[in-house]
Amino acid sequence: MREFLIAVFPGDGIGREVMTPCLTLLEAVVDRVGDLKLRFQILEAGAERYRETGVALPEEAVDAARSADAILLGAMGLPAVRYPDGTEVAPQLDFRERFGLYAGVRPIRVLAGVPIPLADPRARTVDCVLVRESTEGLFAARKHSRRDGDAVLDLMRISRGVCERLFVFAFDLARRRRKAGRPGRVTCVDKANVLPSMAFFRSIFLEVAERYADIDHECSYVDAAGLKLVRAPWDFDVLVTENMFGDILSDVGAALMGGMGMAPSADIGDAQAVFQPCHGTAPDIAGRGLANPTAMFLSAAMMLEWLGDRHGVHACHRAAVELTRAVERAFANGDLVGAENGGNAGTQMISDRVREQLMSALPLAAPVERG
Repeated sequence: MREFLIAVFPGDGIGREVMTPCLTLLEAVVDRVGDLKLRFQILEAGAERYRETGVALPEEAVDAARSADAILLGAMGLPAVRYPDGTEVAPQLDFRERFGLYAGVRPIRVLAGVPIPLADPRARTVDCVLVRESTEGLFAARKHSRRDGDAVLDLMRISRGVCERLFVFAFDLARRRRKAGRPGRVTCVDKANVLPSMAFFRSIFLEVAERYADIDHECSYVDAAGLKLVRAPWDFDVLVTENMFGDILSDVGAALMGGMGMAPSADIGDAQAVFQPCHGTAPDIAGRGLANPTAMFLSAAMMLEWLGDRHGVHACHRAAVELTRAVERAFANGDLVGAENGGNAGTQMISDRVREQLMSALPLAAPVERG
């Protein structure tokens, strides 16, 4: 029996609402798989915490997260709760910077039965991954901005050490995906024709690409990549990009999947990893039971897969696959439509359907190739 300690931050708004059924599902899938136990440590951080105490992310919570085997986050922040400089409370960004979580992994995969915006039948085949550098880029400006009279200057930071680790991560991911039947191609997304920092970013990418002769690679300017993500997203496999570009493009990817409620994510470093849905706290629907918990469930499945890879625990891999397949089956026949797509399925209905699919399926007998 292998036990893992999970630091759980329910967060704000709908973050708390989707975290509760997620923990219930995790307990159910672990019970089904056996030889595995998850122990949850509930910790508080976020906008409500800041409003009550003046501290958004307590040091004791950071220490607890550092000691845990993985970190599971609900959405954090509220538009009405801001720091004195006008920016929103965002402990998730603090985690990325303090723990060096340089690889922001944003899967873009369309599930059968989910309403999507593109009419082209090839849109149903979209299965790619955006890898977003998550510790520097233009986001570095939030701590290194300066005012010059009536102008504010924001710094974009691109460093060789972070970029090399990022690109190695992206090429290794493409190699695993190729083994699982995907194309095995990495696209560097930048603005190297205008910004010297982006030209440097691309040059490091091309250096790392030379180490991966078995993996195809290409470069694309961010505006062209944004266009192609809408016109032909099925042509992409692994995209790797700067922090701000990745923030924008990952929301485009979420739209391709049927909305933010379908989009999971992970922020991975050398020692720690955080798993959370891409969506925000959605105060406009908080407390109404409308939040789609799917992104939270799929983020938890990503956590299980990462734990399995990091510790060599096959039970984690089985649990990740069982949870992911339960989500897929829940939506497969098209009658489960979330509120964000005009349907009547809210948090409880989606959670119940996924749990039903989990408990009614035959347990996995053998591992499967993962991409």
